[in-house]
Amino acid sequence: MSQAKLFIGNLSWEATEDKLKEFFENHCGVGSVLSVRIVQDKFTGRSKGFGFIEMTDAAAAQAAVDGLNETPFMGRPVRISQAREQERRAAGVGGGFRERGNDRGGDRPRRQPRRFDDE
Repeated sequence: MSQAKLFIGNLSWEATEDKLKEFFENHCGVGSVLSVRIVQDKFTGRSKGFGFIEMTDAAAAQAAVDGLNETPFMGRPVRISQAREQERRAAGVGGGFRERGNDRGGDRPRRQPRRFDDE
């Protein structure tokens, strides 16, 4: 049995994981949904409007994509597709690559350190 993961987009802000699981189980059958996760903002705890559903097998996942994509759920047409692996991001915080010795950018000359013993 190979599991399949689906991406669910355009979710209503009021959607819950239980309601989403029930929506999928009504179409695909009880027991075909392994897990449901609605992604939330880490600061506010509010839904970001998308989530992921793990299905028992690829056939059930494809049936869900074919049958439920663009179907209204809690007043909004949900977008369903096969989930892709998360892309690797560069380590670190912000900024881009800087060449060694050229940390100021542009053609500005480097500032010389101030020496206090010459005064």
